[in-house]
Amino acid sequence: MELDWLEDFLALVEHQHFGRAAEARNVSQPAFSRRVRLLEAWLGAPLFNRDTHRVALTTAGEQWKPTAEDLLRRLYLGREQTRAVSEGYVSTLRFASTHALSITFFPQWLEEIEAEEPLASSVSLVTDNMAGCERMMQQGQAQFLLCHHHPSTPVSFRPNYFTSIDIGRDVLVPVSAPDPEAPGTARFALPGSLDAPVPYLAFGEVSGMGRILASTHALEGPSMWLAPGFTAHVATVLAAMARAGRGLAWLPLSLIARDLDDGGLVRAGDGRWDVPIDIRLYRPRARQTAAAEAFWARLKVRAEAAGSPG
Repeated sequence: MELDWLEDFLALVEHQHFGRAAEARNVSQPAFSRRVRLLEAWLGAPLFNRDTHRVALTTAGEQWKPTAEDLLRRLYLGREQTRAVSEGYVSTLRFASTHALSITFFPQWLEEIEAEEPLASSVSLVTDNMAGCERMMQQGQAQFLLCHHHPSTPVSFRPNYFTSIDIGRDVLVPVSAPDPEAPGTARFALPGSLDAPVPYLAFGEVSGMGRILASTHALEGPSMWLAPGFTAHVATVLAAMARAGRGLAWLPLSLIARDLDDGGLVRAGDGRWDVPIDIRLYRPRARQTAAAEAFWARLKVRAEAAGSPG
C-alpha cells in the first residue's frame, strides 16, 4: 500500500466527486481513479458506491475511513518526530485554528500561558475554516485544533481517536447595523415574519459557526423568518457586511464587542436569541511529540483549576 492511496481515499471522501478530488490532489482523473481501484484491490473490498451522483462510501468504506485517518496521522507524526531527532531542533507546537479565534482568542490565550511559564518550543498557527481545520487534524498536519463548539452540533472527530478540553467561552449574538431613522435600534431585528423575513448574512457549510447556527436554529428558532442573501465562511467578512447594512448576522461577541460599544453594530434581538458556545481545543489521543504532550499536561492542569471538563 502507498501513502498516496490513503490521501486519495480521504480526498474522495471529502469531495465526493472523482474530478474534484483528483484536482485537489493535483493528478489526472484517470490516474486518481486507478489509484483508488488499487487501494480497493489491496483491501479486497469496494470502498465507494459509484452509482450515485455523489460518490458515497460503502459499508466497507465507512469501516476503513477511521483506520485510514489514523494511519495517515501517525505516519505524519512519525515523520516529524524522526526529523526532530535527526536535526536536533526544538519541537514546534502546531495549531490549526478557525479564522475568528485566531484573531480574537489565540494571541491573548497564548500570552497568558507563557506568562505563567515560558514555552520551550516554537509555535506554528495555521488558520482555515472548520472543515479545513478538521482535515488538517485528521491528516496529522496539526497537533491541536482551536474552534468553537456547541453541544447540539456534531463534529467529525471520533471520540476514540480524539480528545478535547474547553478553554474558554463565547456567545453568538444577532447583530445589525443601526437604523438610521432610529439610533440605537437595529435596522434588521428579530423576530421577522413570513411576510417580511429578515435579510440574513449566513455562514457557509464549511464554517464551524455555520454548523452551530444550523443546528441551534433547527432546535430553537424558526429559520423561515430569515431570508439568506449573502454567505461567507469568515466571520470578519460577515461583520463587515453587517456594518454596511446588508442584513443581520449571528457573530461571536469576542469579535464584535467593540462594534457594540461604539454603535457600529447593535443587537438585533434580546438574550433569548443568543447562542452560548464553548471555545474548545482538540488533539489526537495517539501520543505526540514530547513538547506537545508537555503542553497538553499544562492545559489539563489549567482546565482542572478552572473547573473545565477535559
